[in-house]
Amino acid sequence: MSNLEVGIVGLPNVGKSTLFNAITKAGAEAANYPFCTIEPNVGIVDVPDQRLQVLHEMYNSKKTTPAAFRFVDIAGLVKGASQGEGLGNKFLEHIRQVDAVAQVVRCFEDGDITHVEGSIDPIRDIEIINTELCLADMEVLERRMQKLVKLAKAGVKEAKAEQAVLEKIKAALDEGRTVRSVDLTEDELALIKEMNFLTMKPTLYVANVGEDEVATADAENPYVQKVKEYAATEGAEVVAISARVESEIAELDEDEAKEFLHEMGLEQSGLEKLIHAAFDLLGLMTFLTAGPDECRAWTIVKGTVAPKAAGKIHSDIERGFIRAEIVSFDDLVAAGSTAAAREKGQVRLEGKDYVMQDGDVTYFRFNV
Repeated sequence: MSNLEVGIVGLPNVGKSTLFNAITKAGAEAANYPFCTIEPNVGIVDVPDQRLQVLHEMYNSKKTTPAAFRFVDIAGLVKGASQGEGLGNKFLEHIRQVDAVAQVVRCFEDGDITHVEGSIDPIRDIEIINTELCLADMEVLERRMQKLVKLAKAGVKEAKAEQAVLEKIKAALDEGRTVRSVDLTEDELALIKEMNFLTMKPTLYVANVGEDEVATADAENPYVQKVKEYAATEGAEVVAISARVESEIAELDEDEAKEFLHEMGLEQSGLEKLIHAAFDLLGLMTFLTAGPDECRAWTIVKGTVAPKAAGKIHSDIERGFIRAEIVSFDDLVAAGSTAAAREKGQVRLEGKDYVMQDGDVTYFRFNV
């Protein structure tokens, strides 16, 4: 699950690359978030989690391993990308491969940085990108519908059901609405899963604001308000950050960064906000393992049962799963040690139907 990828997209000059460079630099300088670059446009960032430090001190463990997240800098969208303008086809192919999309929109005025469309209008910018993605989806949909006509004639039962779903989606795309805005049942979603529609991908909007308004932008920046109103119509989240401030934070060591954030009136960096928002967007959560050798955070999808979570660690543990010994992080910290938590009856034995909860400190018993 550490391979989950969020693609960062945006028009030219909205601050997308500044933000990505800040993410990359954050690790190159071994500052707040250890990081490594796999290709020039892919970065792995640690998911900040204070709980690991607490467990590390409690168990005096030799190493601590946080969960990780991948960000992909997707280059160059312009009007006409769906027809191959700019890096059109490459751009669309890159989006196809990510799990979620973070769309950076410019919400600051700066006479020195020209906007490709000549003025600041985040909703117009969002709609340019969404239109290109909708057009690309329409192309995929029409090709599939032609195939379905033949399959339906040949008497393939599922073809009719899939046709009905695609008609619903086509109506939305015709109106310039995204696939994710269409109300579909679980069964309907299952029918179109393989089609990998671009506008079906979970999306959050990153409102890039000026550095002097980063602490107040959520409440006071009129552009951010517009983006929030737009996002609300499709149930998307908005994170307001300043890419320029993130660049400055990336140059600092951990203590300096904390002080800098404090001076700016911020509780956490924009990068932390972005990671947590992306985690929520993908319906992810974390369970923890702890001991003298290693304390580690493991990423799973909400609703995962214990044996599947065990499989994150090793397939043998899932195969030979007997039960999970679980104590919630808060109970463990309040008790002071596993032994004390056990005495209080807070360490539970859970079977194969147990649904994991965020912050479960877990030891899996298994037999292969």
